[in-house]
Amino acid sequence: MKASEKPASGAAIDVNDGAITREAALIALDWGTTSLRAYLFDAAGKVIATRVSTAGIMNLPVPAEEGGFDAAFDEACGVWLADAPSLPVLAAGMVGSAQGWVQAPYVETPASAQALVAGIVRVRAACGAEVAVVPGVLEPGALPNVMRGEETQIFGALSGSTDESAPQTSLIGLPGTHAKWVVVEGERIARFYTFMTGEVYAALCAHTILGRTMKHPVEPDTAAFLRGVGVAREQGCVGLLATAFSTRTLGLTAQLAADEQPDYLSGLVIGHELAGLEAALSRRDVALAGCAPQLIGAEALCERYRMALAAFGCSGAHLVRQATEHGLWRIAVQAGLVAPR
Repeated sequence: MKASEKPASGAAIDVNDGAITREAALIALDWGTTSLRAYLFDAAGKVIATRVSTAGIMNLPVPAEEGGFDAAFDEACGVWLADAPSLPVLAAGMVGSAQGWVQAPYVETPASAQALVAGIVRVRAACGAEVAVVPGVLEPGALPNVMRGEETQIFGALSGSTDESAPQTSLIGLPGTHAKWVVVEGERIARFYTFMTGEVYAALCAHTILGRTMKHPVEPDTAAFLRGVGVAREQGCVGLLATAFSTRTLGLTAQLAADEQPDYLSGLVIGHELAGLEAALSRRDVALAGCAPQLIGAEALCERYRMALAAFGCSGAHLVRQATEHGLWRIAVQAGLVAPR
């Protein structure tokens, strides 16, 4: 099969898989709700091949009760395991949820990489391979908070720091459908906040009157976005429910063009997220403006957050690349699945 060809499920396939597999030391999976990404690592922790599939846990090729997880796993990794059947396999993400292949119970905060390793649960695939599944993290309390998959990215981001003078407390942001902000203390996930920013934005655009007057621009409108951030920062005390309607009223009064409205609303919801984060941090005497957050996620979205953070006086935000890969490798090493050179 050529590199440009794809199986029915949408898995991308590498050229010369057999030759590549001979160098392999680990298969690692980032298995979420809508997609599955498989990585092949060599003994030095370098990714030497990647396969991507649309077979997330809610989009399996056949129902779970009919062997859907095995089918998806075989399609993503079967060619690698055929050449190296003894390769260890590690998986993180929603694959360990109650709806996943096997449930890996949450580890409670404060959670270290060692705690994640201790909470690993294993499942035996139909092909005979044993898959080690990383648990998620739970912050218990009156309003409990959970994550699955992000914990691996967080420890991947932390593994990239070799500066011994780096602060013991750090802030990591993971923008997305359910954006998370994580406070790390002494390389442990101490606490975190979840904001349904991406999902709420999509719902407001698609299912409310705000979307009726919108026209999506060809290119992102930075000025409109920052205008929305500014409104959220200045009027944040009244909340998103009070400011969101301005997306429509500014249009009705000819102060906001139709193709400016989507980015303005994006700025509003992200701005309210950051206002909420700022308030939450201040309760523990931490100033958002004094933080230098690490951002994990799609580059364009992280850049949008970097601009919004700058509007809040936080100018040190920076993007972390390959956090997932680094996190999977770090956990595999600590779990004894691989012995790096």
